[in-house]
Amino acid sequence: MGKTLTEIAQTLKDTDKKVQLIYAFNGVGKTRLSREFKELVAPKTEGEETEEEKPLKVLYYNAFTEDLFYWDNDLDEDTNRKLIIHPNSFTDWIFKDQGQESNIITHFQRYTNDKLTPSFNKDFNEISFSLERGDDNTIDNIKISKGEESCLIWCVFFSLIKLVIDTLNESEPANRDTNQFDELEYIFIDDPVSSLDENHLIELAVNIAELIKSSQSDIKFIITTHNPLFYNVLYNELELKKKNRPGNECCYLLDKEDDGTYELNGKLGDSNKSFSYHLYLRSVLQEAVDDNKIEKYHFMLLRNLYEKTANFLGYPQWSDLLPDDKKTYYNRIIQFTSHSTLSNEAVPEPTEPEKNTLKLLLKHLVDNNYYTEE
Repeated sequence: MGKTLTEIAQTLKDTDKKVQLIYAFNGVGKTRLSREFKELVAPKTEGEETEEEKPLKVLYYNAFTEDLFYWDNDLDEDTNRKLIIHPNSFTDWIFKDQGQESNIITHFQRYTNDKLTPSFNKDFNEISFSLERGDDNTIDNIKISKGEESCLIWCVFFSLIKLVIDTLNESEPANRDTNQFDELEYIFIDDPVSSLDENHLIELAVNIAELIKSSQSDIKFIITTHNPLFYNVLYNELELKKKNRPGNECCYLLDKEDDGTYELNGKLGDSNKSFSYHLYLRSVLQEAVDDNKIEKYHFMLLRNLYEKTANFLGYPQWSDLLPDDKKTYYNRIIQFTSHSTLSNEAVPEPTEPEKNTLKLLLKHLVDNNYYTEE
């Protein structure tokens, strides 16, 4: 017999797993599950303090998108289009106290278009957008697409959870920049940025996995998605195969039954064969090489490919697969992959010699028969 979403939320809450990864098709109930989970962990009680005054128990992406951003379209003239930020303690902390607007802009442009620029007003409660054209002119006050809007909001949220994790990694509450997250127990990420192309979706999943792995506190993470590639990258990056065992799963498939109830079934393994994830990364990199469109994030994918290949073949270090002069090649890859994606320090675009390095290292993997097509 199936369960209600409240009962499934209780199942997720009762586990001691640091990460729970849930796959479900669109329309099954992922977003409703996130709301049920929030209500279970931090129920609203009439007469209690406001949401912002209550100790924060759960932070979840879906609520962030719904509650904090809306369009003011200047309906009379339709010229002064602005995305309005509903001010609260979180956005004030991100923008005013932590000065994250430049990092958010950089991250947004990486995922969308480097010619599309968000501009924040001095109070950080309005965002306008401009688009640079090839003739050095700029179109101001444009209205971005729903997918671009979703991407911007995700970049704000990503910045928030990175700051939260960094804050809680300080074990002594008295030494933290803020104490508003001291009682945080869960971060629930509901299907982030489904409009990204596959290359950037991989990068996004890698970034989320790195963030989760950097967390040293007791925060637990729940991630839902309808995208099998996103699921697979997280599954591999978080090394969930080591933690996901029959009867003690941390990966699930959410199904909706004909009678309106739900099933949360343990899911062992990713949705691909063991080596197809590696093959996909290889194809992405080969396409970039063939089209001469190598960008910074391709170095992250190359490192990821070396890491996964080394793990698959049983090498203790991914650098063991590098050609002669391993230290030099290792340092060149690290140069492009060690910076946080939200770092204030900009990483320059790869030069031609650096692009040639990527080509050489990809060719080295292929020519040395590290792959067998299955």
